[in-house]
Formats: sequence, structure tokens, C-alpha cells
Amino acid sequence: MNSTYRMLASALLLAAAAVPYFKYQRQIQPPASAGQHYFVVDETIWLHARPDLSGLRIYSAAEKEVPYALQIESGGSQIEQKEFRVLQPATVAGKTQFLLDMSGVAEYDRVDLKLSAKNFVAHARVEGQDDPHGAAWAALGTTTLYDLSDEKLGHNSTLQIPISTYKYLRVTTDSSVKPSDVHSGTAGITRASKAVWRTIGSTLQQSQLGKDTVVTFSLPENVPVERLVFEIDPAQSNFQRVVELQGDNGQYLGSGEVRRIHMLRNGQKIDVDDASAQISAAGQHTLKAIIHNGDDQPLKITGATLQQYERRIYFDAAPGAAYTVYYGDEKLEPPVYDYAKLFQRDAAATQADLGAEQLNAAYTGRPDERPWSERHPAVLWAAILAAVLVLGALALKSIRKAG
Repeated sequence: MNSTYRMLASALLLAAAAVPYFKYQRQIQPPASAGQHYFVVDETIWLHARPDLSGLRIYSAAEKEVPYALQIESGGSQIEQKEFRVLQPATVAGKTQFLLDMSGVAEYDRVDLKLSAKNFVAHARVEGQDDPHGAAWAALGTTTLYDLSDEKLGHNSTLQIPISTYKYLRVTTDSSVKPSDVHSGTAGITRASKAVWRTIGSTLQQSQLGKDTVVTFSLPENVPVERLVFEIDPAQSNFQRVVELQGDNGQYLGSGEVRRIHMLRNGQKIDVDDASAQISAAGQHTLKAIIHNGDDQPLKITGATLQQYERRIYFDAAPGAAYTVYYGDEKLEPPVYDYAKLFQRDAAATQADLGAEQLNAAYTGRPDERPWSERHPAVLWAAILAAVLVLGALALKSIRKAG
């Protein structure tokens, strides 16, 4: 028992000893209930924390270190793709019809077709059935397939359907897709989690440089940027422009495309609207987005915002307990917590707000652990110089005696 008390006391002393090494602190709003909570990293923390946030520490009111897990809300998806066979491609009542043998795919919600057709727009109806010769086929939805190579507006050959387990799918398309155009494909289930984006405060300037539209942003200090979203006049449609992204000294950071397609082709409607570009601009002070308009009229940009994936710090808390997040210790090693290794997100986790940043009143800084000679170089050099002078004087005296 005494050993246990000594260990606890030692842990508290170690925690208390570490707190003076942090320059900054912010109070975490006391949680109303027990369980998992999180707070969101903002520009204030980014300004004084490490770029990878490894220098953050959470302490309770008793200055006991609280383990946490950093989660970047970038979303994602997992798709288990499997190939399937295309059966009986034929022309039926003026339309192209074929079967897909899905017996080797347990469940799926997307079907990617390999088509050789070019410059087409086709309406595709998808039906499901376990018996390829059955009469009752279940309607699973419709998709517009297209290839707009001539207009350089991309293509779509993916059938999006509800999660299904049918052993066979029957696909009926317009005649612009011939039976000989259908070769093979893959299918799988998509399990996706949406990204959580956080808007970053920034100022921007817009100018025209020849045929290019240039949008320049001033970035907050140390804040990583991961997406640029344009606001484009809704009256402007059917465009696809390349966006080049540059950093502080004109260095290339990446490129993307913004496009809006609202077209009616062969009686089928195509609607695509994407005015964002992915980027990685960590450590930059300025960001320049150059929209290459070519020989078309410049895009009518009415606004633009910068975003980053939300960074969340998850931790377990007691109801009404006081917690503080500390940062600003440059020599602190990254934390290693079992909590982070075995982290499981609780769907009921609630967000805790942070108070204003404060200087840590207990801050003293880490002791200087350099050797004495490195901490006092002037004294060392003075001693060396004195030794040289003494040795020189002795040598000179010896020379005179010898003479």
C-alpha cells in the first residue's frame, strides 16, 4: 500500500514539475457529464504550438497528466473491389441491355463499368434479381453515364445504387452505348466518413494578370491549409478551369480544377458543380491561386475561403472537473499514450470550449542542460587566453635566461 502511495505521489510531483516548462495555457470548459469529450484546435493554438501538435498536454486541477488522442477529421472511405462478369450484352427494343454476374460480391453500392464508348451521354437503368431468368426485377435506380472528351469535361462510368446483395444486375442503357462497348468492371461497398472542414480566417486580394485570374491570400501564422473553395457567380455555367497554387516565393504547391457543368445532351441532364481545390500549404505566409482562363472570359469570382481538416483532441473527463491544456515547450518529447493507441471514438462525445490563451504564471523554462563550457564560452576563452599569455611569458623568460 505504501508503495502505491509513493508511486502516486511521484507521478504528481513529475506532473507538477513539468507544468512550469509550458509558456502558454488555456482552460477547458468543465464538462457537464462524464465520458469522452474533445476540443478543436484553433489559430490561437497553432500560433504557439508545434506544427504536428505533439507538444500539447492536458492536466487536471491536481496537475495530473490526462492522456488524449489527436484525430484529424479528414474523412475517408474503404472500398472492397471485386471483378464481375458481363453476360449477354445485346440490343433489346432499340436499347443496349446486359447482365452483371454479382454472385462473387457479398454486398455493393457502386458498380464501375469498363466502357470503350467515347463522346456520349446515356441513361442507364439498373435492376436486381437473384435469378437471371426471373420475371420480377427490382428497380435500383438510374444513372447518367457520359464521356465528354471533346469538350474536355471528363467522364462517368459508375453506377451508384443502394446497398444491394442481388446475385445479378440487369443494366439497360440508351443506344449510344453499344453492346460491344461493355467489356468488364468492378463492384464494391463504400463505407465512407465525411471530412469535417474548418474555415480559416484570412484576407484575400483578386487581380487580373493577362488571361489569368489571380487570388492572393494572407495566411495566419503556422496554420496548415488543405482546401480552397471559390464562390463563383451562379449565372456562369459550363466551365472547367485549371487552378495553379503557389507559395511564398512562387514555389509550386499543386494544382486542381474548378468546374460547373449544366448540360442537356441527347435528352439527358448532366449536373456537376465543384469549385474547390485540394492543397497542402503548411508553413506558408501567402497563398496565390492562379486560374488559367485560356481564351475564355475570366470566371466571375465573388469570394473564396480557405479551409483545413478539423483537428480534435479527445480525452475522458469527469463531470464538473477542471482541465487545462498547456503548450509552448519546445523540448518536450511527443506523448505516448495507451489511450491514443487503443482509441475508440464515442458517438456521444461532446465538444468542450476553450478559454482565452494565457501566459502560464508558473512558467520558468527548462534548466539549461548544456555543458558548463557551452553555457559560459566567454569565461572559457578568457581562461584560454590567460593560459596562452602565462605560457608566453614563461617562454620569453626562459629565452632571456638562456641568452
